[in-house]
Amino acid sequence: MSALTGHVLVLNQDYRALSVCSVERAMVMVLLHKAEMVEAHNGRAVRSAHASFPWPSIVRLKGYVRVPYRRIMLTRRNILRRDGNRCQYCGSHERLTLDHVVPKSRGGPDTWDNLVAACVPCNNRKGNHMPEEAEMPLRRRPFRPSHVMYLRDFLGSLEETWKPYLYAA
Repeated sequence: MSALTGHVLVLNQDYRALSVCSVERAMVMVLLHKAEMVEAHNGRAVRSAHASFPWPSIVRLKGYVRVPYRRIMLTRRNILRRDGNRCQYCGSHERLTLDHVVPKSRGGPDTWDNLVAACVPCNNRKGNHMPEEAEMPLRRRPFRPSHVMYLRDFLGSLEETWKPYLYAA
């Protein structure tokens, strides 16, 4: 097992979040002058036989990398992940399925803005009605998630120093 465990936020040349990599990969990019260190962890260092370097937290690429727009695929799993694996009507974690806010029979499309996680009892109770008609308000309005949201979910939590770079723009 490598002693260089941890995650480093990689920024594009324009300071937009690009990805997350290992400490080892970040150090290689910095030492090869492909990236520069933006933020380092206080009190931690990467040591070699002859030198000591700050432990990277955020690195920025020196050259701009063109990245196509990152679209999150509309899938059942991603909708459940966006909604925190909770029913958007009652908050339950049990027996989750998907519900169309505007029912398909009323022209409701299969889109991020119209699909929510719902438990089977709430989905059956709402039936072919709008949430207002069934007197079942949504806990949170459905939305298209960003790739930043999935970075947070993948890592479990975000370092405080990363937040200005992830939530800007």
